[in-house]
Amino acid sequence: MRQKHQKKSSGKFTKNPTNSTAKLWVWGTHAATAALNNPNRKIIEVLITRNTLAQFDKTALLEKINPTEPDQITDALPYGAVHQGIALHVSPNPPVALETILQNQTGPLLMLDGITDPRNIGAIFRSAAAFGAAGVITQERHMPTLGGVLAKAAAGAIERVPHIPVVNLSRTLEKLADAGVHSIGLTGETSLSLSEAKDERAVVLVLGAEGKGMRPNVKKHCETLARIPISSHMESLNVASAASVALYELSR
Repeated sequence: MRQKHQKKSSGKFTKNPTNSTAKLWVWGTHAATAALNNPNRKIIEVLITRNTLAQFDKTALLEKINPTEPDQITDALPYGAVHQGIALHVSPNPPVALETILQNQTGPLLMLDGITDPRNIGAIFRSAAAFGAAGVITQERHMPTLGGVLAKAAAGAIERVPHIPVVNLSRTLEKLADAGVHSIGLTGETSLSLSEAKDERAVVLVLGAEGKGMRPNVKKHCETLARIPISSHMESLNVASAASVALYELSR
């Protein structure tokens, strides 16, 4: 009978120091640095190697930290996590109310309909930060946790771009319409380009899941449907790439 292989760990920990399936982790230098610099982020635990600690400015928090071994950080995190010598056990950032954003909207809003891949969502947050988006709206249900792989892909953007969870996307589009916000649903099923669709109003850009696109009721609540013109040799763009191109177009 084959003997089950067990992962060994050196140092004082013989198993995960915390339960990675029940805790919210942020790892990687960019994501961790942004979290440490976010006054609204509660840091519960810091795991950091000696070499990585030497790269950070000595803050009051890090001055109290005893360095740990790289494999101890690996053991604490989900399999395959590329932690670069630092991982933070954190509490979720407080959500932002839509009304708060609308009081002083200075950039486009993004609404994600049915997008669940954490790497895509993280990349969308990163583009949102790069192009000055006012916030990212998601449905409360079926939304991945803003941590882990998502936070790594976002490279710190989840600390900078407001996250606006809502119960119902269609009703939220109605509220945005009442506030004078122009909702543009991105789809390939129209001849109108995004450059032709945009006007002087504030915008919420609605992005649907890859393959399925926007759900019918969400699409129906968009004031305008627009597309990104691409070569006929390619059927579509990855949703994170589409978000980046669309945000650039809206910022021009």
